[in-house]
Amino acid sequence: MPHRTGLPHRPEQVSEDVCAASELLEVLWGRGQEAAALGVVSPSQLRALLVIEQQEGSNLRSLGEALGSRAPSVSRLCDRMEAMGLVQRDPSPTSRREVELRLTRRGRELLEEYRAIRTRELTAVLERMQPSEVAALAAGLTAFRSAASQRLTGDRSPAARLRDDVADSA
Repeated sequence: MPHRTGLPHRPEQVSEDVCAASELLEVLWGRGQEAAALGVVSPSQLRALLVIEQQEGSNLRSLGEALGSRAPSVSRLCDRMEAMGLVQRDPSPTSRREVELRLTRRGRELLEEYRAIRTRELTAVLERMQPSEVAALAAGLTAFRSAASQRLTGDRSPAARLRDDVADSA
């Protein structure tokens, strides 16, 4: 990635830079995942596990919205993850037609293991950067994480999402 100090940061160019960095992250993270003691999951399963962790107790529709996937695909994905012992489906206390998705202990352990692998790889990269560059990256990532979280939740509060879920199941 070229270093652009002093030049204006166009959103399109920054998006391209983020995509390039993301692709490098995928390569770095993948280096140790095959050796993971708890096994390997597909990228779509990993994304689903991360969403379920953040939205514990959410339903299939909410997971589908967060992943940008259709209901049949999300249901099959959850079937596979449940068979692997990574997630469990519990009856919803508010609707007999809904289920709540929760990580199992094995699912949590797998995420912890993947995070440890990723942290090792990222630390090795960050150690090659200047402290001021690491600080700037940290500040930018904090803002990015906040904006991405808002986009994934549709800028709605948890209470508003719950009301919508209940209304949809009625």
